[in-house]
Amino acid sequence: MSPRATRPNARADKARANRRKMRAAALELFADQGYAATSMQTIADEAGVAVQTLYFTFGTKRRLLSEILDVAVAGDDEPVPTLERPDTLAVLAGSDAREQLRAQVRLAREIYERVSPVLRVVASAASADPDIAELWEINNAQRATVQERFVAALATKSPLREGLDTAGATDIALALQTPEIYHYLTHRRGWSPERWERWTADALVGQLLPGEP
Repeated sequence: MSPRATRPNARADKARANRRKMRAAALELFADQGYAATSMQTIADEAGVAVQTLYFTFGTKRRLLSEILDVAVAGDDEPVPTLERPDTLAVLAGSDAREQLRAQVRLAREIYERVSPVLRVVASAASADPDIAELWEINNAQRATVQERFVAALATKSPLREGLDTAGATDIALALQTPEIYHYLTHRRGWSPERWERWTADALVGQLLPGEP
C-alpha cells in the first residue's frame, strides 16, 4: 500500500488521539478545580494544544463535557447508541429472567466504574449552570430509556412480581441503580464495585420477580 493511501488514516488516527488527549485533560481539571472554574484556555494548556484547536474540535465547554460523558458511558468513542451495543444486545437476548437482571447489573457496574468521576462533575456543576443541568437531565432520561427496554425484555421471560407493572418495575430498577447510590456505597461506605453488583442484582431479583424457586 502506498504512503499516499495510508495518509488519510494516519491523519484520522492523530486527530482521534488529540481529541482523547483534550478530553483527558479536561476531565482531570474539571475533577480537580470544578467545571465552572476551568477555562478552555486552561484545558488547552494542560492538553498541550492551541485554544483555537480546542474550540474548533468541541465548540463549547458544555459540548466538551457532554462528549466526555458519552465516551465514558460507552467505553469508546464509536457513535453507537447504548441500546445498539453488543453488550446490551446480549443482555436483552438472554432467555432467563434472573440471568438477565444479573447481566444488566454487571453491565451497569462496568459503566459506573468508568463514568462515576464524570457524573460527579456533571452533578456538581448542574446546580449552578442551566446548560449542565440540561445535560444531567438528558443523562437521567437516557438511563430511564435503557431501563424501560430492559424491563420490557424481562417481562417476556418471566411474570413480574405480583401487583407490579412495567412502569413500576422500571422505577425500581432506576432507583436501585442510581449513580448516587453507587457512589455512596463504593466511595463513602467502602464497598467494592463487585459487592455493589451482587447486592443490586439480588435486590432487583427480589423486587421484580416472583419468589425464588
